[in-house]
Amino acid sequence: LLKELNNPPQVKDFETGKSSPAYQLTVANALWGQKGYEFKKDFLDLTKKSYGAGLEEVDFAKPDDARKTINDWVATQTKDKIKDLIGKGVLDSSTRLVLTNAVYFKSNWANTFTKEATADGQFKLGPDSKVIVGVAVNDSVAHVRKESVTVPMMHQTTSMGYIETDDFQALEMPYKQDVLSMTVFLPKKADGLAAFEKTLSADNLTKWLGLIKNEQVKVTLPKFTFTREFGLKDTLAAMGMKDAFDPAKADFSGMTEKEKLFISAVIHKAFVAVDENGTEAAAATAVAMAAAANGHRPSEIKEFTADHPFVFIIRHKPSGEILFIGRLANPKE
Repeated sequence: LLKELNNPPQVKDFETGKSSPAYQLTVANALWGQKGYEFKKDFLDLTKKSYGAGLEEVDFAKPDDARKTINDWVATQTKDKIKDLIGKGVLDSSTRLVLTNAVYFKSNWANTFTKEATADGQFKLGPDSKVIVGVAVNDSVAHVRKESVTVPMMHQTTSMGYIETDDFQALEMPYKQDVLSMTVFLPKKADGLAAFEKTLSADNLTKWLGLIKNEQVKVTLPKFTFTREFGLKDTLAAMGMKDAFDPAKADFSGMTEKEKLFISAVIHKAFVAVDENGTEAAAATAVAMAAAANGHRPSEIKEFTADHPFVFIIRHKPSGEILFIGRLANPKE
């Protein structure tokens, strides 16, 4: 989906914008190459021009030192929200290149929630995110699945972008100055997240966003903070990117002719926090490469109660670029 929606040259247009009084936005890229290793000039020029990623030299013969250098850079770029992106054992003496991407975003809502209106409420859990608890029964413990969790719910009634279909509701919540926004896609069925995600294509998303109109909406939204780490190697291979991970089949000769390279790991880590004031979010990705051994006024108030799993996106509205996309299945996980 992101590949269809995001075009690197367009992304660069607002990457360099960095921040404004309304928001903080940092998008940073870097290449970490083996000290003294020969990479092709055309490759380095391309990554510098298209992604602003300069080459930094490290010594992978000292993997712990290299890991610390890279992780410190990521932590700095994400205001310490993403730490230890690369874990122990990911790098070794065969590593030749690590590509890192770090994104940090923070902004207040155009219409902030009143903290006094926040109150505990129930968030229904989907079938793939149920909490198992122990219950004492006749001197023994029985394990049961909780169907919901208690979380702080934020409340307000205001004018926001809104659409509704037979299957879902969507709410577009602008940040200050309306340059960026978070859009929440809420399936009508509490267990409808998986079915909705199957319909979430670039074409559909573009169509849905184009249908959004201002409505008076009574909003209920959970406060949440989460950090997630994903190893993307298996996911990318399942999507058809198999050869890049195969030492025998990978072809990165456009980068170097010194050795045959392949991708040994792809790691992504994300942090998102949503509260009454707004959103703070960060994400970082590392790709490690190794050498092979050898408008309108409403007539009624709409209700948008996000008390079960949903999808959210944070996007730059002038360009249409998506900065973050995620799902909230359990605000307490």
